[in-house]
Amino acid sequence: MTNRIAAALGLIVIAALLADLMLAGGAASLFLAKKLADLIEYLAFWR
Repeated sequence: MTNRIAAALGLIVIAALLADLMLAGGAASLFLAKKLADLIEYLAFWR
């Protein structure tokens, strides 16, 4: 992955987070964070 691609992906992620904060008050980010925590807990069980 080149630096240009990494920077573009980083900007896309930041833009998506900012859009979520402005439009939905961060509800989608909170939902994804909770689901990620559940996934990590599930994977830790199978370790």
